[in-house]
Amino acid sequence: MERYRRIAHLESGAGVLYWDQQVTMPEGGTPARGKQLAALSGTTHEKLTSDAMADALDAAEGCELDDERAANVREVRRRHDRNRSLPGELVEELTEHRSHSQQVWQEAKEADDFASFAPELETLRELHVDRAEAIDPDRPAYEVMYEDGEPYLPISRMAEIFEELKEALIPLIDDIRATGTDLPTPFADAGPYDDATQRALSEDVLDLLNFPDDRGRLDVSAHPFTSGNQFDSRITTRYDPDDPLGALTSTVHEFGHASYNLGLPRGRFGEPLGESLSSGVHESQSRFWENHVARTRPFWERFVDTVNEHLGTDASAEEAYAAINHVYPDNLIRVEADELTYHLHIILRCEVDRAFVEGDTAADDLPDVWDEKMEEYLGVTPDTDAEGVLQDIHWSGRFAAFQSYTIGSVLAAQLDAAMCDDLGDVDALIREGDLEPLWEWMTDNVHRHGRRYPTDELVAEATGEPLTAEYFVDYVESKFGDLYDL
Repeated sequence: MERYRRIAHLESGAGVLYWDQQVTMPEGGTPARGKQLAALSGTTHEKLTSDAMADALDAAEGCELDDERAANVREVRRRHDRNRSLPGELVEELTEHRSHSQQVWQEAKEADDFASFAPELETLRELHVDRAEAIDPDRPAYEVMYEDGEPYLPISRMAEIFEELKEALIPLIDDIRATGTDLPTPFADAGPYDDATQRALSEDVLDLLNFPDDRGRLDVSAHPFTSGNQFDSRITTRYDPDDPLGALTSTVHEFGHASYNLGLPRGRFGEPLGESLSSGVHESQSRFWENHVARTRPFWERFVDTVNEHLGTDASAEEAYAAINHVYPDNLIRVEADELTYHLHIILRCEVDRAFVEGDTAADDLPDVWDEKMEEYLGVTPDTDAEGVLQDIHWSGRFAAFQSYTIGSVLAAQLDAAMCDDLGDVDALIREGDLEPLWEWMTDNVHRHGRRYPTDELVAEATGEPLTAEYFVDYVESKFGDLYDL
């Protein structure tokens, strides 16, 4: 663990450099930042895959270990084995290209110029495929990439969950569309809302959620994200002058990520037991706070006066609740999507993502493929690439990552049901603004375990059963059936 802690601390430092690049670094700093991050990734790779680490792992595995030490060794072993066949030069080259590509993506999005990003995307795909084939040449590269974010949830199980959601969500959205019901939109015509107003609103919701000023901060970035650890977890949001609810839900979503980081055991910093388990579990925390707290009636009964005060509106709690849960099948932007169509955005991305990684789609063809699938799944075609294929930052970082958003939503519903069983009237706690018990429950049942358990074991520890889509389907059918009088 002494060897591993040095690796973890270097990676944590690299995370701060990444945050700085997205938030405060001047645009001209990208070439140097790429070199800095590449040097750090190369150094951590050398330490992780060294003969000394291999010997230490062999020795540890020959001992009788308690459950926590065994979990630490299991996780270090997994990382060591996955990385030991990777050339250090490839690790550094990929890191540098990731850093560079994020700047290229941002400029391409701002200019609505996918052609300037396409060559970078092709290079990234080649490097990622090379990496996956070095890790395991006997399996599809996409599956190897998927396991970077979801090491313990088989891709076959993920596919089953997607099929279950398609069967439930597509007819539900069709039923909602057929009603012709137009829910209230009390904030739509009172804008525009300036950044300062929306920032003040974001700060107030973070205060309600008990986000600690001494261990976190709020900033703005091109794409909202969270970075940090149990001592320092930073979130970003973005502001649309015509859509204050988008910034509000993004802020709450990123708070959910930060709550996981901040709930990890402090005494385990630098160990796998002090790290989050997977992308899907991380997303369960953000989706819980966004959907099962901030999109509920009790939340708006508590918070609507604050929103009206900031925005100069006069919405009722019921109108605000309806507005934030309005289903917009023709919405183009994933991070602004409603709770139902959001998952069609994710399914679309996963299909495009996989076809690109596997070589069935060329980078130059991605805008057309994207637009065709938007029309197929959502009945709308983007007018620009900035609203379409360029809207997400993810491809400038890694592939096979979008599944985690839907996995997280499914797990969030399951955790919410278990929390209600344990805490009783959770709605009353939300209505009263007493949200600390919710965070404490998540910390006790999810955060404090770090990487002690594989995914299904963690879910079973928290909820009493393995991951299932049943709770999510029941939740959305009940909620939106009520909203749209189905």
